[in-house]
Amino acid sequence: MGFRWFTRAKALEIGGLCGFALNLDDGRVQVVAEGSREGCEGLLEWLQGDDTPGRVDGVTEIWGTPRGGYDGFGVR
Repeated sequence: MGFRWFTRAKALEIGGLCGFALNLDDGRVQVVAEGSREGCEGLLEWLQGDDTPGRVDGVTEIWGTPRGGYDGFGVR
């Protein structure tokens, strides 16, 4: 199982999050999450922590108005 699938599993564990994890061409993974502030902060804390599979060199946060249109939390 790869990083995207572990991210999806964590989002589902937190509950109430919608969005996706996507491999980018340069090897990075883009994670977009919408839900409660508490849920999004929980996923962000996990991404910045030591429990993720693989190595996370940095996390960029962008907070904004939810756009909607996501059905659950997927892997792309």
